[in-house]
Amino acid sequence: MPLSLPRRRLPRHPGRRTAVKLLVLAVLAAAFAAQAVGALMPHVPLLLAASAGSLAAEGVLYRWQRGMVSLFAKSHADVTVRHVLRDLLLVVGLLRLGEQHREGVYAPLVAGLLVLYALHWSIQAVSVLVRRTRTLPVVTRNIDASALRLTPAPPVLLRRPGPRLAVFGLPATAGLLATAATDAPLYGVAGLALSLGAALTGLGALLLRLLPGRRPAGEQEVLDWFDAWLARYRPTVGLYFSGGASSAYQANMWLEPLARLDGRPVIVLRERHMVQRIAATDIPVVCLPKVSTLMRLEHSTLRVLLHPSNSGKTSQVLRIPTIKHAFVNHGESDKLSSCNPYAKAYDEVWVAGPAARERYALADVGVEDKDVVEIGRPQLDAVRPYAGPPAPGAFTTVLYAPTWEGWDGNPGNTSVVEAGENLVRALLADPGVRLLYKPHPLTGSVDPRARAADLRIRELVRAANRERGGPRPDVSAATALTRRAAELDRLTAASFRPAADQAERMLRQPAPEAGRAAAVRRAETAWEEAYWASLPAWEHQVVTDARPPLYACFNRADLLISDVSSVISDFLASGKPYAVANTSALAEDVFRKSFPTVAAATVLEPDASGVPALLAAVRRPERDELAQERAALALRLLGPAEPPSRERFAGAVRDLCAAAGEHRTRRAERLAADLVADPSADLAVPGPRMETGTPPLASGGVERAGRPVD
Repeated sequence: MPLSLPRRRLPRHPGRRTAVKLLVLAVLAAAFAAQAVGALMPHVPLLLAASAGSLAAEGVLYRWQRGMVSLFAKSHADVTVRHVLRDLLLVVGLLRLGEQHREGVYAPLVAGLLVLYALHWSIQAVSVLVRRTRTLPVVTRNIDASALRLTPAPPVLLRRPGPRLAVFGLPATAGLLATAATDAPLYGVAGLALSLGAALTGLGALLLRLLPGRRPAGEQEVLDWFDAWLARYRPTVGLYFSGGASSAYQANMWLEPLARLDGRPVIVLRERHMVQRIAATDIPVVCLPKVSTLMRLEHSTLRVLLHPSNSGKTSQVLRIPTIKHAFVNHGESDKLSSCNPYAKAYDEVWVAGPAARERYALADVGVEDKDVVEIGRPQLDAVRPYAGPPAPGAFTTVLYAPTWEGWDGNPGNTSVVEAGENLVRALLADPGVRLLYKPHPLTGSVDPRARAADLRIRELVRAANRERGGPRPDVSAATALTRRAAELDRLTAASFRPAADQAERMLRQPAPEAGRAAAVRRAETAWEEAYWASLPAWEHQVVTDARPPLYACFNRADLLISDVSSVISDFLASGKPYAVANTSALAEDVFRKSFPTVAAATVLEPDASGVPALLAAVRRPERDELAQERAALALRLLGPAEPPSRERFAGAVRDLCAAAGEHRTRRAERLAADLVADPSADLAVPGPRMETGTPPLASGGVERAGRPVD
């Protein structure tokens, strides 16, 4: 997604937005009511004024109130219904006028309007057929799919019935209004002619796409192409992910460690919408929505799949016997979700350090200790270590990164509801503090109180910035950020037309050029430096976009305040002070005992009374009594610094790939023995053509997007 310059967001006024929505709704309702009265009387001036007002309200709706478009659709009053109702009332008015004089003159116009609607529904039927031909059983990124005869998508206007009817029908509606006003049928004929011509042109354009030579490859041809790609690419290790749009971060955090592996990695997705939500990477991405397509991986050289999260569709891929599965999670904390009983379904559970191993043992959820592998957190290479307290006179940067409310309604999950505003007020009250507020992406998705508290916190930050004020960086800083953003967009943001569908995106996202991954890393580093340089040193920030990432905020912060979550485990890699808000109603000693990740933290009560003393300890390290405890806790949670986590991660992948290879060998030997015992039995070994010549995982350089690297 293209990057943008940081901007000062204007205060939100929910009451004003609601008033505007009600005004638009009232205008539309009044316009339709007046149009009905004008049509039935009939009263030409009222009919014209009401129709014009209705069309003007539609323009306002689509230009400034796009959120109401979906609201109308949910109420079964979408643009198609509104347009049909508007034309119906106009036709009633014309027919009523025809009853008074010149009977029969308007009948041909009504017939032409009916033909237009018939063409509209014909276009819709053909567009559905075209969409089906372009909905492929496999969606890819970073793979050359030119062999599938993919073409650009049809114009978006031909694929969306509501906007199409509004645009194609506008000349007809305008012509009929002119006829009603002037009693001259010629205007109606001209408008209908324009609308019918546009509709026929659109229908013809869609019909051409159904010709045999203009269609993309059929389902079986695509599947054969995918099998051939698997045989050519010979993947060894993959990342499997299934989830909603807001959970993409769970997969994205593993892209860099996966890309560093020796071997041939691949990303396996299940939801089509996730293909474009995976961050910039050179790793081939394949989306296999159907279980039958997913099962084709059984006949590939893929040996290991890594799972950063559990989902309902995970059980489907676990059925493949030729692949070993490791649960790597998307972060570790003391929450129950970090030792979910579902983990016993995997061959191995990979954790950061000894604390997680102990957590599984204490939870007694069926995960055996022999299946737990400590790999550290390979993502944390990006976290810079503690470099001392803030310089005298410099702002103390505090990162408040609360987690979300969770599914179980436990008040101790997030501090946003009960303590968030108190903590933020206490921090903003210190003139030497600069606050970075980074809420969890899912905040408010379950509990409306969390969403409301989040909005109030954002308003507190904006109000504090207005009150504080101060100099802003010169124009050169913004110019530098613009330049860095353009460079990063050039490397990471595919240039899609607004009308592009998945087939067109596959066509526009072939195998990336060699060396792009290193160029992206350099561009990301340069963008982050330019981003922070473009912001005033005194200004508090609300960080909600994908960039800057959480670890970049770690590197800018002198102190973290968070909840019991994986955020504090990762922050320990920095060695900096951190605090945890206790909203669980537990006494502090019980709270620390219940959640080991809190052992080296300053515990803050919901009233935020401990914030001043916490800030003093950050600014004067001699008052920091928890430094040694943080180092010891980091060792327990994240494991030793040597060997580096990336090496332990790569070693775990090699070992599990080797175990998968041994399993395949034993299976093949067993089947071969059964075949010797009973030559008439059909005991073919799955996928021998792809297994032949499979390289070991550590056989050399990574093949990027289907091109082997010598």
